Amino acid sequence: MTAVYWLGGIVVLLIIEALTLGLTTIWFAGGALAAFIACMAGADLLVQVVLFVVVSLALLFFTRPFAKRYINKETEKTNVEGVIGREACVTEQIDNRMATGEAVLAGQHWSARSVNDDEVIGEGERVTVEAVEGVKLIVRAIR
Repeated sequence: MTAVYWLGGIVVLLIIEALTLGLTTIWFAGGALAAFIACMAGADLLVQVVLFVVVSLALLFFTRPFAKRYINKETEKTNVEGVIGREACVTEQIDNRMATGEAVLAGQHWSARSVNDDEVIGEGERVTVEAVEGVKLIVRAIR
């Protein structure tokens, strides 16, 4: 009967993985598979549980970083993630001390501030977006 539980666990974990596609439960399904094989070979329940834990953790720690690097690498950054590192054009002088500044990025107007409070960036200059704070771009002049 233990084998049925392990097999049911594998099925449930694979269904969860198929629904989430987040590389969260696949590692534990591998551990459950190892425990199922051990159960079919006649191993004691303690051995099965230890094997489940060891194999699951080994898969999690040794293969997850590799899998995350190569799976979904084509995913495009969206929203704020997609703005950081891009170039914008200053349309109103950026002066942190005067709390002024505006830049256009991909046709959208943003409030802008410099990463350096002492730096004033003139209208028409090109800047790189370093961060986004609320609705303000935090930029660095391209010199």
